[in-house]
Amino acid sequence: MARVLLRCRTVVWWSMASVILKRGREDSLVRRHPWVFSGAIARIDGSPTSGETVEVLTSDGVVCGRGAYSPRSEITVRIWTFDPDEQVDETFFRARLARAIGARQPPQNEWGMAARRLVYAESDGLPGLIVDRYADYVVCQFLAAGAEYWKTTIVALLQDLAPNKGLYERSDVAVRDKEGLPKRSGVLAGEAPPDLLEIQEGPHRFLVDVKAGHKTGFYLDQRDNRPRAAEYMREAEVLDGFAYTGGFSVAALSAGAAHATVLDSSAGALALARRNLDLNGIDPSRSHTEEADAFTLLRQYRDRNRRFDAIVLDPPKFAGSGRSVERACRGYKDINLLACKLLRSGGVLVTFSCSQHVSADLFQKTIAYAALDAGREVQIIHWLRQASDHPTALHFPEAEYLKGLICRVW
Repeated sequence: MARVLLRCRTVVWWSMASVILKRGREDSLVRRHPWVFSGAIARIDGSPTSGETVEVLTSDGVVCGRGAYSPRSEITVRIWTFDPDEQVDETFFRARLARAIGARQPPQNEWGMAARRLVYAESDGLPGLIVDRYADYVVCQFLAAGAEYWKTTIVALLQDLAPNKGLYERSDVAVRDKEGLPKRSGVLAGEAPPDLLEIQEGPHRFLVDVKAGHKTGFYLDQRDNRPRAAEYMREAEVLDGFAYTGGFSVAALSAGAAHATVLDSSAGALALARRNLDLNGIDPSRSHTEEADAFTLLRQYRDRNRRFDAIVLDPPKFAGSGRSVERACRGYKDINLLACKLLRSGGVLVTFSCSQHVSADLFQKTIAYAALDAGREVQIIHWLRQASDHPTALHFPEAEYLKGLICRVW
């Protein structure tokens, strides 16, 4: 830590580096939003290193909080605490981690084969840190400079607070580039997880690849939405678009859907989807897989006059930044327009956006334009959000990234 050591008899004071804001740029911090952008900073007193704790002060010298310094990121400081007297140390991280993990304990404190998010970054007061549990293993992502700086401490605490067979890192994501951090993955503590480990989600079982799968291995954020959508798919012919490893297909077929077309562009994901269908005792004749680009295949289905009773669209993030929102909305409109044309009258469309930069209101408007151009009447039956273990702090609305609709299409 960049600091000045001042000695007076036997008393020692430590002075940490300070980030001084431009006049009038503290309003977001007063509202407890945890980000300080580079454009809000007037100067930096001291020479903090990446990830080091700094004090953030107004132009008048009032301390707003303490956070992690990231010289390479547009978000120069991520606030750990708004309490000017709270120390950011092992005690701090133990308390924050214990609070987050304790809030997600299942009934009777029995994990079994369950999977869920234990720590959700800024929403749990731990910016840049993701911690997910998959049965007996814990998977972490250190996405920002501050989380990386405290990694050793966090790993040791997780071994105590979330006992596990092994703790695995999946910090192999592009967002680390913005922090000037190399991509990393591998065992942090304990034993390596198996190539595929089994989890339980409600009555369903899934094989998960935590070493190389999307995110940390599975779409935990869709846990509540899979059974809700499946309620509308009994006896239906279902198209599961962007299916990944078949979560929605398993839910739909288990709930009584007649048949599912499991569509994804990844052969590996589809192979695992077939294994997940088998794992849940679903007759192979009730599903088939399609390895293809979803936009291309849906156009082919349209041209062949193919029809479905229910369609699920859970595409990857289309908007990686605010600059790409317009292009993302064109993609959402295109894919949903095709889906509307492929549905039989009275059919169900379950559609999602996981792009944080596309608001729920904008997403709904985009689907409305798609329905209009498709010449279909559409009713919203349910609004969908990310699972409850992905909470949204009121002062950090950016945490609410997943939005979805269950619609009736006439």
